[in-house]
Amino acid sequence: MGDDRTNAGATGADGSNTAGIRERISLGPGMLAGVGAYLLGYLVTYATQAGAVRERVSGLNFLASLFGGDPVAAWQGVGWYFYNAHFVATVSPSFGGGTRSSNLLASADAGLSYLYAVPPLALLLAGAAVAVVEGVDDPADGALAALGVVPAYVLLAAVGTVVFAYGVGDAGSVHPDYVTGALLAGVVYPTVFGGIGGALGSLVGDA
Repeated sequence: MGDDRTNAGATGADGSNTAGIRERISLGPGMLAGVGAYLLGYLVTYATQAGAVRERVSGLNFLASLFGGDPVAAWQGVGWYFYNAHFVATVSPSFGGGTRSSNLLASADAGLSYLYAVPPLALLLAGAAVAVVEGVDDPADGALAALGVVPAYVLLAAVGTVVFAYGVGDAGSVHPDYVTGALLAGVVYPTVFGGIGGALGSLVGDA
């Protein structure tokens, strides 16, 4: 199957190399793997940090209750941690006007640095799974096939910046940064780590 994919890359359906590259990107399995990687990364973060997040936002929730506001849900705060693990800042209103950016994960317990490895590992697994399912036996073809994880991951990453937003009335909201959430977390991470995973997964098919 690796030879067929290589030949497709050389000529493509319409005789062009660009068309051949598109054909080598596995969109079907890639979409499923991209969704799985995003959910796996979030669920691991939730399972390990939900309690700590509840404790950390308890002071904010107390103030919110005094003014009749809604509390920050644990799943929202975990979302901020999850995006921080992609090096996406959490944006919040500033008391002096405007906004400020912070990495809540970086300012938390130093023992949480392992969470930075969660998104890359989830995407490595996703990319490898795509290559194995497709039966790719060439690292370059595996990396290309694994790019199919990008569309689903970027969609979820962009939507998540809105879903994980916590409104604070007229002052604005606390949310993962929209731009880096979509571009860094949504595009760069799955492209790099999904691609590496696909290349590694091809070695399994070639074994």
